[in-house]
Amino acid sequence: MSWRHATGTLSLDRPRIVGIVNVTPDSFSDGGMLRTLDDARRHIDRLMKEGADVVDIGGESTRPQGATPVDAEEELRRVIPVVEAVVRDHPGFPISIDTVKARVARAAMSAGASIVNDVSAFRLDEGMAAACAETRAGVVLMHSRGDVATMATFEHASYGSDVVGEVCAELSSGVDHALAAGVPEESIVIDPGIGFAKRGEDSLAVLAGLRRFASLGYPVLVGASRKRFIGGVTGASSPGDRVFGTIGANVAALERGARLFRVHDVKANRDALDVAWAIMQQNDGS
Repeated sequence: MSWRHATGTLSLDRPRIVGIVNVTPDSFSDGGMLRTLDDARRHIDRLMKEGADVVDIGGESTRPQGATPVDAEEELRRVIPVVEAVVRDHPGFPISIDTVKARVARAAMSAGASIVNDVSAFRLDEGMAAACAETRAGVVLMHSRGDVATMATFEHASYGSDVVGEVCAELSSGVDHALAAGVPEESIVIDPGIGFAKRGEDSLAVLAGLRRFASLGYPVLVGASRKRFIGGVTGASSPGDRVFGTIGANVAALERGARLFRVHDVKANRDALDVAWAIMQQNDGS
């Protein structure tokens, strides 16, 4: 399996790491850490050295404490210089733009990005599907409900007896929308949206049921990094103390079919996933 994007193809013959680059003042874990362009460049250099396969640049927070939406102008001011810097510093390296706005997606793709990571799976901007098709972007379609301010809260976390089935059905609708707009099948990755419109028990159920997402026929990305449900299991109240829990979630997700992992802590997850993958390739003789 592979993932086609605007500047090439990423083979998914092993676990792939998507390194998080939040150029926001208010993200839940690392908001405000990258205050200047040089801060962002140093952070991206480190993510790449630690083993990231893609960098995901975001300029609008969807934090669970109630994010404040930003307009397109401000989001562009935050992200476009970073995209341009990566293109200069690391030619050919895959860049993902984390946005729900078609205008931002188009500008980032024009600046050299390869992938659009839309946490609304094309729900919030009717022009996004066409923008991705026309720019030949690789796309990540993530499950969520609500808008930017509410999608990471529990406001819309209402499910019946089959959480996985409901999330699969809603994601499938997003995939159909993308395909109808002209996004090729081989450019689509799906993300079940861990922590988005999901209580802790919902996120655990979705991770446990990842094989059902993989059976839809698209590569699966998991974004469990430092999320609240990990603290619910381990008691770690600070996001920075949830690294080991993140690794546990990602290794379990790998075994259930996920191949892409969006993380803050690249080195720790890179090593853990590579070892887990090496074990999975062995024949146990049974």
